[in-house]
Amino acid sequence: MRLEGRVGILVGAGQTPGETIGNGRATALAMCREGARLLLVDREPDSLEETRGLIRDEGFDAETLVADAVDEDACREMVEQATRRLGRVDLLHYNVGIGRGDRELSTLRIEDWDLIFDVNLRGFYLATKYALPVMREQQSGVILGVSSVAAIASTPLMAYKASKAGMNALVQSLAVLEGRNGIRANAILPGLMDTPMAIEPQAKARGMDREEVRAQRHRAVPLGRKMGTAWDIANAAVFLASDEARYISGVSLPVDGALSARVGG
Repeated sequence: MRLEGRVGILVGAGQTPGETIGNGRATALAMCREGARLLLVDREPDSLEETRGLIRDEGFDAETLVADAVDEDACREMVEQATRRLGRVDLLHYNVGIGRGDRELSTLRIEDWDLIFDVNLRGFYLATKYALPVMREQQSGVILGVSSVAAIASTPLMAYKASKAGMNALVQSLAVLEGRNGIRANAILPGLMDTPMAIEPQAKARGMDREEVRAQRHRAVPLGRKMGTAWDIANAAVFLASDEARYISGVSLPVDGALSARVGG
């Protein structure tokens, strides 16, 4: 097993209700299948328990903690709980992000800008802040942030783009500064994915059938004209957390079917 004996904190282990599986839930399952012992964190207790239930259905188990990642005390507690219950922290996986209320700058409300930055970047900073001392003492650790191809591509979602670009920049600096402590840091950049968070709000906002939304998004992807799934993100996360990626740090890895590589039409 690629993550045998590793202890991880997975922030954002629940998901938006919907027909498919979300990135956090898929990653939790994939990591447990590879031998990781996880503390699952989410602010929605029912969704968190659904994730643990699926893990238990496969014969594994995980610890859980209901917490809001934008709260500093909650981030301190999640690291304390992981070390108390599981003994150490080998991995921090931050899978939280929102774009609600985002738009072009002249009509973007300051409260929406602040909330998006709080969830997407402040939470990552806080979780990392409290995980780092444990990892430094161990002289090992992996920090993974789920960013977005929006960080490196054109998009009308100004706050979302800027906050995810901030995550990428933070990962780059962490990789350089913490490498001396045996700590790796990388970002995963999902493209157009078939997840509940991506499909359900769009279908509702645009008054469209889910399959219509999916068809439009499929057509935009160069690779096979088909979106990725949460399992593609989960597989990338398992790889980056494992010793197979032991010499990979400071990378912002697109998982997007070449969407971000396309220039022009």
